[in-house]
Amino acid sequence: MEEDVQMKILLSVNHPAHVHLFKNTIWTLQDHNHDILVCARRKEVTVDLLEKYDINYTIVSEIKPSRIYLIREQIQRIIRFREILGRFEPDLSISTMDPSLAIISRLMGISYICLADTEHANLTTYGALPFTKTILTPSCFRKKIGPKQIRYKGYHELAYLHPHYFTPNPAVLDEIGLTEDDSFIIVRFVSWQASHDVGQHGIRDKVGLMKTLEQYGRVLITSEKTLPPELQPYQIQISPEKMHDLLYYATLYVGEGGTMASEAAVLGTPSIYVSSLVGTMGNFIELEETYELLYSYTNGNAALDRAIEILQDPASKEKWRAKRERLLTDKIDVTAFMVWFVENYPWSSRDMKEHPEVQYSCPQAPGDAS
Repeated sequence: MEEDVQMKILLSVNHPAHVHLFKNTIWTLQDHNHDILVCARRKEVTVDLLEKYDINYTIVSEIKPSRIYLIREQIQRIIRFREILGRFEPDLSISTMDPSLAIISRLMGISYICLADTEHANLTTYGALPFTKTILTPSCFRKKIGPKQIRYKGYHELAYLHPHYFTPNPAVLDEIGLTEDDSFIIVRFVSWQASHDVGQHGIRDKVGLMKTLEQYGRVLITSEKTLPPELQPYQIQISPEKMHDLLYYATLYVGEGGTMASEAAVLGTPSIYVSSLVGTMGNFIELEETYELLYSYTNGNAALDRAIEILQDPASKEKWRAKRERLLTDKIDVTAFMVWFVENYPWSSRDMKEHPEVQYSCPQAPGDAS
């Protein structure tokens, strides 16, 4: 695309992980003189992250602790997006699967590109699919969605944890009284309030898990929901943008949080995912079966046995770092790919279908400016 041609792009983030997913793409597109409007949903620390990264944003909706509210929120989002797109008049709209943005984009004649990596998110996938121009999924995505689907050799997490963009900062360890030589375990509990979490569960005996793990090192909890009194002393309070630094230096990750489980694996930290959703997502299956960076369990006792095995092996971290290098050799720079795809759309869609090897030669974007 010619450098003097500018695009207007609306980009929506609904979850803290989406801020990380898109931040380097946002900065690079802005550096290329494209006009970017970021829309946000108030969920957990999404807004905190946008402000930490100095990304201007417009609030579209907020999450509330009720699944019934999700339907009302979708209607509110459709109305709000209609107002925002009408004023901004973008050339493209981009997000992870979002039916409200997909519907309004189609009604207003705006091409909508979405990214998807969660196979069991059926409500959002099939709600957005009829109105979507292009769906970008990892090559390991287990569902075949049809001619709109384009597969790339990467994961969402590699858009921000690839070495081109992420350099761990050990200063976070000083904040919580640790050193790089200390053994510590990060444990994650989720709220199970997302639309694709209905009927699902994770770790049942949380207190028993903590009591066992703390025999092998300091245990640090991060949680979406209020913890019972006996677990509150383990909860950490650090700025959300520093969580990946902490994950990098951790001895082990154990938790119900799928995003954090895959982040730990991509960073080369032994990772154990505990959820009734095990076996449904291609990225987890590939991280486990192909790269052996992650273990998935539906049973908390089996997960704990594996955790003890890893913690008793003093070479675990070194082994995981070597596995990570193999993964990085196989995968692409996802941010560079997204920037190329957006700037050259819709021709990039045709190129990927006819010559998918083009994804390996996308110009590298500048490093993480955070």
